[in-house]
Amino acid sequence: MQDRRVICMDASGAPHGWSRELRALGWEVEAVTDFVAAELVVQQRPALVGLIVATALDSAECSRIDKFLQRHGSMAWVGAFDAASIATPACRELIVNHLFDHHTLPVDANRLSLTLGHARGHAALLRSVPAQEAAHYGDMVGGTSEAARELAAQVRRVAKVEAPVLLIGESGSGKELAAQMIHRLSSRAALPFVPVNCGAIPATLIQSELFGHERGAFTGATRERRGLIEAASGGTLFLDEIGDLPRDLQINLLRFLQEGTINRVGSARPTHIDARVIAATNIDLDHAVAQGNFREDLFYRLNVLSLRVPPLRERREDIQALAEHVFEKFATEKSPRLKGFSDRAVVAMRAYPWPGNVRELINRVRRAMVMAQGRLITPADLGLDVGPEAQPFEALEAARTRAEQKAIALSLRSAGKNVSLAAKHLGVSRMTLYRLMAKHGMTERDGLFGDGRRSDDND
Repeated sequence: MQDRRVICMDASGAPHGWSRELRALGWEVEAVTDFVAAELVVQQRPALVGLIVATALDSAECSRIDKFLQRHGSMAWVGAFDAASIATPACRELIVNHLFDHHTLPVDANRLSLTLGHARGHAALLRSVPAQEAAHYGDMVGGTSEAARELAAQVRRVAKVEAPVLLIGESGSGKELAAQMIHRLSSRAALPFVPVNCGAIPATLIQSELFGHERGAFTGATRERRGLIEAASGGTLFLDEIGDLPRDLQINLLRFLQEGTINRVGSARPTHIDARVIAATNIDLDHAVAQGNFREDLFYRLNVLSLRVPPLRERREDIQALAEHVFEKFATEKSPRLKGFSDRAVVAMRAYPWPGNVRELINRVRRAMVMAQGRLITPADLGLDVGPEAQPFEALEAARTRAEQKAIALSLRSAGKNVSLAAKHLGVSRMTLYRLMAKHGMTERDGLFGDGRRSDDND
């Protein structure tokens, strides 16, 4: 039965008869009604497949689902939405980017069971090659640039010790990926990695969600519940956007860091937790301390080992490799005719400032893979071929093309129109030179274009 578990995050608020029918068809349905509960279930009792049920979706709710699914992409997810929601651009983008498949409400339980079965099988295949996932994180954190190599070396060093780590970097720069690599390279790799976005949990719930609560601790607390810190026991607790943690809760977190214990809401009995803490921030915590918004003693407890995650604009040498890695990782989402990136797309990506960093790169490439109509992704597919900014890219590409044409023409002339000898001069194979000549419309007649123009007529 464990192999047929499905975690159902049902935010629709409506009863569904098909959940009972799924159980009758052999599925163990574990249903939750909010994202916080879903986080706990996924972390404590993970499954191969999940089901998202929602109605009347707006952009904000789609964004919440998007962030949740980004954190739990190792599961295969199926969606069930009302027709009006599916008609919205935000919901369609969510389906394309994250879901194995989707159904329109109301759904047929037998059809849904078949879809869940296919999704479970696909997830099982992906998990049978875990090295690929590890390589994904390595490629995202690593790279050939000096900044990436330095970060990778620091990650390997801090992974060997148990001290708290503070990751500092812009939003989307890959702080969570760096935290996951630290966890995977540590002695705790086989135990839970629990991410907590301190700015995403409502202020009224964060105390209970972080530290858990006892039955009867407040209205609606019908049973005791482990918090996210407790769920990380034995493993790693990743506190993302730690600067957004309310000040009144910072003292509770400080006590946990100092003593290794927490108190559930409604309990005076301390619970010992053995979890390594990695925190991340995109704000200047020194400034927050000076302004009185962040406790100085907590800052020094967290800032034992500090790593700066560089923004993507500081590692431009890695952009093409990162884009190609995303292309390979999400290859199942693209059209079979799509083969890669055009030269102009590569030039555009290298020139773009990437304010959203790695996260923006991933999103733009995934969208381009779905929307591209040709055989190669263009700057327009990436959304980078708009306005006057696109002109430098085209000018640079044109200059590169002219230089390539001239080099071929000069080699052919000096080799007496002998293609094999010209290829040797250029350091390429004869077949490669033929392909380059065909690309530029050139013939063997002393480096002329097919229409009789010389390659340097436009100089």
